[in-house]
Amino acid sequence: MSVIPGAWRRTADGAGLLAADGTVAPTIFAEMSAAAARTGAINLGQGFPDEDGPAEVLEAARAAIANGANQYPPGRGIPDLLAAISEHQQRFYGLGVDPETEVIVTAGATEALTATLLALIDGPDDEVVVFEPYYDSYAAAVALAGARLRTVPLRAPDFQPDLEQLAAAVTDRTRIILVNDPHNPTGAVFDRDVLTEVVRLANRHDAVIVTDEVYEHLAFRAPHTPIATLLGAAERTLTISSAGKTFSTTGWKIGWVHGPAALITAVLTVKQYLTYVNGSPFQPAVALGLRLDDSYFAAAAAALARKHEILGEGLRAAGFTVHAPQGGYFTVADATALGGTDAAAFCRALPERVGVVAIPLTAFVSRGHQQEYGGLVRFAACKRVEILPEAATRLAAFSA
Repeated sequence: MSVIPGAWRRTADGAGLLAADGTVAPTIFAEMSAAAARTGAINLGQGFPDEDGPAEVLEAARAAIANGANQYPPGRGIPDLLAAISEHQQRFYGLGVDPETEVIVTAGATEALTATLLALIDGPDDEVVVFEPYYDSYAAAVALAGARLRTVPLRAPDFQPDLEQLAAAVTDRTRIILVNDPHNPTGAVFDRDVLTEVVRLANRHDAVIVTDEVYEHLAFRAPHTPIATLLGAAERTLTISSAGKTFSTTGWKIGWVHGPAALITAVLTVKQYLTYVNGSPFQPAVALGLRLDDSYFAAAAAALARKHEILGEGLRAAGFTVHAPQGGYFTVADATALGGTDAAAFCRALPERVGVVAIPLTAFVSRGHQQEYGGLVRFAACKRVEILPEAATRLAAFSA
């Protein structure tokens, strides 16, 4: 077979990985992680911590394994985790969630997102509106589902959308408005007027709101407001989050989605034929984590904010223009003053030249808009605090 047909082609094309000759490139994350391994560079590219989460959460997983939680859990998730998610949403946001009918445990937030898109998109005329730059799996999953991606630009320095451009993007063809808040890769936390406009537009055009809130507890300069708490939103909103970022357990892949029972049933219908279930011994551990004292969540956000400050100070000293984030794992910096007008080429040179890995923001942008983000680079601050000054020292050598 010279050309292998199938949905994989539009998925790869949607993700920007399919070349004109039909070959598929690796993701920029795979490429840069390989460069880090090859050169011994400090990896500030991919967003995972290099230290473990709270000891009691890790111990709960060990205990679950020892106590026999090693077979399939229930399809929706173990009852205690479903209850813990419901309690968490009530405790932090005042949201009433029925643990029996309005929650599903998933293989991370990525599966929750993909299952949701596959479940709710009905054909090639459907559109999904996202803010751009966007987490790379969004475009791939929208393409896999066979819909069209409509983007609304976020521009430096604050990365807040223009509300008129948002209103122009949402039409009667819009099936889903997908909001990532706090936002990856920019670190923005969206203003209340942005969230209110999303709800207004969704109601006007009968769209479903899907929110990716994996950094919900890592907003440190502006409060995180779940869209589902806004008037007129809950009945059309699916809220997605996960344990990975909150508890530094990204490898566990325990996520969830909650919302109105009818929408959850639609998502479950697809999700049960993807992974079916996952992470049996990790689910009781995450339930324990969600019930930790408020002090844990406050300390996690404060610690990450301090890491961003250290990284930002080092990047400024090295000659970058830094766009300080309001939440999440990542700091965006402009490398133009260092000759980095082509962020992709700049990032590919960094591992060999100075021993640091970063990701160009163009990896999160559709092909037609990449030039608008050409000098911007994403650095992960979610590393051990002693690593960040060393990375900044190495980066300073780029301009030396």
